[in-house]
Amino acid sequence: MTAKKYTPPGGWYAYEKAAAEKGYSSICGIDEAGRGPLAGPVFAAAVILPCGTEIEGLNDSKKLTEKKREELFDKIQETAIACSIAFATEQEIDEVNILQATFLAMRRAVDGLKVRPDFALVDGNRMPPLGIPAELIVKGDANSASIAAASILAKVSRDRVMKEIDALYPEYQFAKHKGYGTELHREILLERGPCPVHRKTFLKKILAEKDDG
Repeated sequence: MTAKKYTPPGGWYAYEKAAAEKGYSSICGIDEAGRGPLAGPVFAAAVILPCGTEIEGLNDSKKLTEKKREELFDKIQETAIACSIAFATEQEIDEVNILQATFLAMRRAVDGLKVRPDFALVDGNRMPPLGIPAELIVKGDANSASIAAASILAKVSRDRVMKEIDALYPEYQFAKHKGYGTELHREILLERGPCPVHRKTFLKKILAEKDDG
């Protein structure tokens, strides 16, 4: 049985077309991955797609299987006019806080595009300083093709890095939980304490529980 194709109510390119009608010609979608985990970098991607081009299977990265995200990762890069993936380290997250580090990753992604955008569609409700006009779209990864594509590039890239980190610190099992605060991850943290890739500012409550114990 074939899964039903998801299409937003206004179509995948409604926001891109609205921006084009205002005179913008190079519109990128931006999304992040990894704001919530206790360890590892936060990633962001920026993608400029040919307006109206269908990418089969496109959806919010959170609604896709890992296998499907991996398939779409290559397809998006082949289809895009330009795309860029960037990150901010766990050290930067601790230094400037997760929101500002996410903004930093987003700005780096935009600056890394080979084609300079003149407008951005950004997932979420907080506007990063991008240096170009932009629009915030809550749940943009489920309503804009450009943002959905960016969400997949950011998610796959971060997951790949967490698997590399797993090889460096196998005792923390990062390949299983990707740094998120799962029960398994918390148990390991309480037993072993943090490793160099943990976000120290995210661990205060958990480590306080360890000290209380």
